[in-house]
Amino acid sequence: MSTQRIIHMADLSAISNSLRSLGRDLDSLNSQVGAVQHDVGATRSELARLEKAFMDFVAADVKAKELSLAETRQVKIRQELETRFGHYGEVRRQTTGILQAADISLVRQDTIRAASENLMLAAPGYWLAPALVALAAWLNDHKDLAERALAEAIRRDDEKTSLLFALVSRRAGRLAASQQWMDRYLGMQNPVELDRQTVVLIDAIAAGVFGVETALACVARTSDWIEELSQRAGFIESQRSQWIDALRSKTPHGDDSARYPHLQQYSPTWPALQASLNATATHGAVAQHFQNVFTGEVRATAGLTADVDALLTKLVSHFDVEELPLRRDEELCRLIIEENGDRAAATSRFQLQDPALEHRISFTQLLTNAAMHPETSHASRATQRFATAQSRAWILEAHHDLTASIRLAVPTQVQLHLDGWDGTTTDGGNQAELETSLGQHIDGRMAEALASVKLGIHHWLVMGLGILLMLLALGNIVGMVIAAVMLLWVYMAYRNLDKQRTKVRADFAALREQTQQALKACVAEVVEVRRDLAARDAQSESVTALLESITPDQFTLSGHDNTRRILAATA
Repeated sequence: MSTQRIIHMADLSAISNSLRSLGRDLDSLNSQVGAVQHDVGATRSELARLEKAFMDFVAADVKAKELSLAETRQVKIRQELETRFGHYGEVRRQTTGILQAADISLVRQDTIRAASENLMLAAPGYWLAPALVALAAWLNDHKDLAERALAEAIRRDDEKTSLLFALVSRRAGRLAASQQWMDRYLGMQNPVELDRQTVVLIDAIAAGVFGVETALACVARTSDWIEELSQRAGFIESQRSQWIDALRSKTPHGDDSARYPHLQQYSPTWPALQASLNATATHGAVAQHFQNVFTGEVRATAGLTADVDALLTKLVSHFDVEELPLRRDEELCRLIIEENGDRAAATSRFQLQDPALEHRISFTQLLTNAAMHPETSHASRATQRFATAQSRAWILEAHHDLTASIRLAVPTQVQLHLDGWDGTTTDGGNQAELETSLGQHIDGRMAEALASVKLGIHHWLVMGLGILLMLLALGNIVGMVIAAVMLLWVYMAYRNLDKQRTKVRADFAALREQTQQALKACVAEVVEVRRDLAARDAQSESVTALLESITPDQFTLSGHDNTRRILAATA
């Protein structure tokens, strides 16, 4: 009996050692579980960072591909223009070449005639070819050939031919002929559907090319066009919408996320804030545009001949309908390149300035295009000033409406979302309340986490089974050992609860510090973004002041006949 007791005590001693080892293993396991949970959290954060980096990379890659495609497409479009319309270029260059050769009498008349007649063969169907034959015949005093060629040019394109010879006659000092051609050209115009080359007429008026009578007649006709258009139903609304679109075309597509990284990360309102930042920046862009229009000398040429030659080159080079689809594609490619591959931004800009590339437009749209899109409408600086002065009242109304809509779209409340907590602020003035609310949110989450640190139902089941087994196995060493192991496992789990609670408190303390710092950074950025918005919005006043300061004296030029005249008056 004593021998069995010794064996039993030895066996229990080994079991006790095993249980203590098991307890240590459980502690180690719990520590490892905690480490795994921490690693899982870190992995999730890293995955979120990698996801953002990947999305940024994809966006940058898309932009790079769009940029490369636009550059390639632009080259192909220009090659196609050269292939399909390259022979027009030779005809166009001959226009001023013939006139300048006649000025200095260095080329024989037969050579000029032969060259112009060869162009008829090289460019069939092109309106300018017979016009140049008529011009050469006129210089050679071949009336019959001049009349036949002129009739063919008029048949092919009456409007361009009339404007061409109005300018050529003015260049030659034949004011009466210039007046007749201009009357013919103006008589064909419908102010609702003007051809794009009418901007050359405005250039001529603004540059002081025509004589007094012709200029006054042109100004009177343009005034009549505006009066006629203003009588149409919906004209005011159409003008306001037209100019709002024109002003919006100057809206930059900036990215301020580097300046406001915390709002970009933690505020669902950030996209609307970014849109408002870009929209309010429109005022500065518009102010800069008009300042550039009214800065510097208007006339950049030395005399009548140079002015007319520049207008002739513009007339014959930029307004052929056949080239217009390719020119539109070329302009879209140019905008994509300018926006560094951001196709959406480029398309938005293209749609806003697309009327500048329409074949037929109203006179007021022509003024809008000339004032806001000189690069696509091919308007001179003087024409920009003329168009701006004529449209001043419409621009002011549109700018006031645009300013009101931009202000209305600025988010009044900035939402913040940090680790499951949501808050709002207007200007950061409620920072203390937000910090308290965030602290309460973290405390609530910690309380929930602490409440969840308890023995689970499986612990209670094991403990119940262990007690039951202990009662049933009285006198049975094996049963009692198993029951003791079960109860010891529950005890070790219970003892580990304090460690888990300590870790939970430490984790939430770190989370509290992190989120509070992020909140303070967000509030600081809200304050800064409000200042930024206010500063950009204040530039709207400079636009208004600049437009209201326009006076007719700014558009008084000395004509080439040495007579001063008013070219335009403010609207």
